[in-house]
Amino acid sequence: MLLPQTQTLTPHIDGELVYYTFPALDAVEGVGHAFSTRLGGVSAPPFDSMNLSFTRGDDKEAVTENFRRICAVVGGSPKQTVISAQTHTANVRSITRADCGSGVTYDRTYTDVDGLVTDEPQVILCTQYADCVPLLFADPVKKVVATAHSGWRGTVQRIGAVTVEKMCADYGCRREDIRAAIGPSIGPCCFEVDEPVYTAFSSMSEWDDTCARFKDGGKLDINLWEINRRILTGAGILPQHLTVTDLCTRCRPDLFWSHRIHGAERGSLAALIMLK
Repeated sequence: MLLPQTQTLTPHIDGELVYYTFPALDAVEGVGHAFSTRLGGVSAPPFDSMNLSFTRGDDKEAVTENFRRICAVVGGSPKQTVISAQTHTANVRSITRADCGSGVTYDRTYTDVDGLVTDEPQVILCTQYADCVPLLFADPVKKVVATAHSGWRGTVQRIGAVTVEKMCADYGCRREDIRAAIGPSIGPCCFEVDEPVYTAFSSMSEWDDTCARFKDGGKLDINLWEINRRILTGAGILPQHLTVTDLCTRCRPDLFWSHRIHGAERGSLAALIMLK
């Protein structure tokens, strides 16, 4: 497969496994991270082949093997992984080693969690995607990492800023130290919405009409990447410490899972980050 050109991410090919990392986070010592594709797993159709969700009807053993493969590239294993419980909230949960295996080797004890943060090593934080916006964070000074799932509702609720606030309030991070990245997701080329969603975004202080492309029939394409960029810089992330994706998941359904393309019968992508 010919991979799409990108100026902001690094593609990795390990046998059949294909995943991406951000150079700016690769440069942070002691941090492993990855954003998966749908390639390199063992799941059967319609989840073929790298599905990283246990809740979509896939075979549990296949998903566990998929996790083993992707966790290995960040330096860990499925039993060290903690999966969010995403319901499009702005809730961010502090994670410790006691949570390891949540959502993988045993049922989660929490609900309504779209962001995860930890300062403990050997804990893989995992959020899941199929068009929504992945946010990754690493503080090289305080040794704190986080990930957040920012769909359009999470973006309107500014989950990126909520995550930064939690890193600072609960872990003593300084905003100017935090590195952040906005991962592959549905791009401004493809995120078509109608009037109710536009109304929700237009009430945000970060919004102006340059964040949208207006079309006939009351439709418009919204730039989630740009709005999340503004949210994060407004929360104190320095522009030079923020990387924004240039890969749209809907444009490449052969490479990424896309809810807009594949519908409900599909797998899930994952963003993973860990302190080594």
